[in-house]
Amino acid sequence: MTATQNYGNIILSTPILSADPNVKEDVMTDQQKITILYCRLSNEDSQDRESNSIQNQRELLTRYARDHGYTNLKVLVDDGYTGTNFQRPGVQEGFELVKQGLVGCWLCKDLSRFGRDYLTVGQYTDIIFPSYDVRFIAINDNYDSLKGKNQADEIIIPFKNLINDAYCRDISIKIRSNLEIKRKKGECVTPFVAFGYRKTKTDKHKLEIDPSAGSVVQDIFKMKLRGMSQDAIANRLNELGILSPFEYKISSGSHYETGFRQKEQALWSSVTVRRILENEVYIGNLVQGKRTTPNHKVKQTYVKPEDDWIRIEKNHEPLVSDRDFEIVQRLLGMDTRTSPDQKQVYLLSGIAVCADCGAPMTRKVSTVAGKKYAYYLCSTNKETKRCSSHRIPEKDLEDAVLVMLKQHIQNILHLKRILEFIGTVPFQEINMKKLQDRLEKKKQETERCKELRMMLYSDMKEGIVSKEDYVELHAAYGKRLRNAEESIRAIQKEMDSELEKADKANTWLDYFVKYQDIEELSRTVVVELIRQIRVYDKKNIEITFDFDDCYQTLLNQLPAMGVDTVIDDDNNLQVKVKEVV
Repeated sequence: MTATQNYGNIILSTPILSADPNVKEDVMTDQQKITILYCRLSNEDSQDRESNSIQNQRELLTRYARDHGYTNLKVLVDDGYTGTNFQRPGVQEGFELVKQGLVGCWLCKDLSRFGRDYLTVGQYTDIIFPSYDVRFIAINDNYDSLKGKNQADEIIIPFKNLINDAYCRDISIKIRSNLEIKRKKGECVTPFVAFGYRKTKTDKHKLEIDPSAGSVVQDIFKMKLRGMSQDAIANRLNELGILSPFEYKISSGSHYETGFRQKEQALWSSVTVRRILENEVYIGNLVQGKRTTPNHKVKQTYVKPEDDWIRIEKNHEPLVSDRDFEIVQRLLGMDTRTSPDQKQVYLLSGIAVCADCGAPMTRKVSTVAGKKYAYYLCSTNKETKRCSSHRIPEKDLEDAVLVMLKQHIQNILHLKRILEFIGTVPFQEINMKKLQDRLEKKKQETERCKELRMMLYSDMKEGIVSKEDYVELHAAYGKRLRNAEESIRAIQKEMDSELEKADKANTWLDYFVKYQDIEELSRTVVVELIRQIRVYDKKNIEITFDFDDCYQTLLNQLPAMGVDTVIDDDNNLQVKVKEVV
């Protein structure tokens, strides 16, 4: 009885006993053993892909097997696997049969098809296959282990393995170099992109927003800004039936695999949410080259130093503003843990701290006479009693914060009106004047160097200076000219930077202005406008608002613009315009 298996157009049979009465002279005697026809093709074989195609290899091996009387055949194929990787499915399947003593002969087109690591190939041909009494034949290399090795084989075969290994090393270097160039050009070279993006149809190296997944990413950031924890966000997404990044990729037809999958259906988790919240790809930055391997033979990866990562800023359309991303990173660094049954953090969690020890203020609820009272106290005092409690009722603290915030917003509105009134003289004007003066001097220096070099040539022609002096002085003037030109480029770059800063100098004012009608606190308002609240006691708190450094800088610059400023006892900003500059 014969079992048959169809490989393309070739029908291979596996008889229990040999049915061929005319066994050729060089065929092994045990016809029950399998003859493996091994084929391999990888992406690195692009130069001779046609001749090395799986179909051509299969036809060559099948013809050879037929001509030499082999009938018990098994085709093993590794398509798309590099020759340095011997964990290929085909090789592993074949070797399992070898270990079981079922294989009599292993056929391949040439040694490079079997592998490109000369040490491993030599180990198989010289040790492993002979140990299991397996005949190894590389047809195009005219290598047959049954015929023994002559003196030429002892030299040529290892040399061929070395050449195959060197080819793979050369290809690996070229691929790494090419990928490095693509990364520096802002081209995405990863097979899978971050959740929320997809590769454009016209250019697989460019990213565009995936409308469906992108809106989920934006919702995740909004929920975080509203005070929801990562766990709460993950649970909410699962409740809504929104596919996790893994499941979304699979549903989109991607062959994405991950080692983090633990359940039949991958759900959202706090870890997944945090990875999204920390990923700067969502502000338009493309960061690649974080991981690498020691060389083409070692497949284990390691994380490169951050300085070696390739970061291209504003490479693609962002899903999240820089401002929101910066706030979220700040929130992720805070201790804002919640109880298991609580979806959102408290209004001032992570923001309110003890003025003495710097520890976060903890919200606590007490019940007195059937009524619940919420208050904040120093977490150090709560845990170790090493600090005073700094106890303050929740409502008192929140009311005080709201009053001070509204007052600060009014001061900023006042500033904005003053700036509009005086025409907002650029604060960088003095710096720009200095840079302009430096630029003119360097331009004059370049012109002078050019003139001196021209005069120098005339002096040499007239015999005023020797040829040796001419060469030395010409080189010196050339060096001065190059240095001056380099300085000009640096100054121009600095001037561009100053102009850019001038354009963005007062954008922070608008972050406060948009809340000018605020009547109550929300978590979003708190994290957007307040850096820290320091609690001294029930009646004394201190608030550090966001952009406080910009606020103070602006106050310090106003006198130069003809404006006197005074902060009264109630912390209200009083201004007096002396003159319009």
